[in-house]
Amino acid sequence: MADDWQQNLVSTGEGIAQIWRDVKRIAVLGMKTEAQAGQPAFYVPEYLHRAGYDIIPVPVYFPDATHILGKHVYRKLADIPGGVDMVNVFRRSQDVPPHVDDILAARPKVVWMQSGIRNEDAARRLAEAGIRVVQDRCAMVEHRRYGSA
Repeated sequence: MADDWQQNLVSTGEGIAQIWRDVKRIAVLGMKTEAQAGQPAFYVPEYLHRAGYDIIPVPVYFPDATHILGKHVYRKLADIPGGVDMVNVFRRSQDVPPHVDDILAARPKVVWMQSGIRNEDAARRLAEAGIRVVQDRCAMVEHRRYGSA
């Protein structure tokens, strides 16, 4: 059925709780460094790291950064050995589409766009590829709410 892809757009608490049960390894696209510790693109993945998730930094800027949170930095999602369960996106809504091909190449189970980030075209492409998509929600807030469910 042509509309099956819409089932991959996750917006219910039950769907989000299931994501947290399924995910262990999270690539953070647009992650900041320790020098920007007060910004969500650092402290949200740091929280998830402390909660026991394997965080893989994929900063867009900071070309000199080789490690964040003690973890090796990758420049492309598709280059991460062993793959990832989730791509947590910290990019402006209009900056998401250029990353879609790299996300598709990485084949995550989930793409999570942080609070304020929503791109319907990118979400549709990802959902049509069988990837669950969360938009405009904070992973830290939602993990605190549903992570142990």
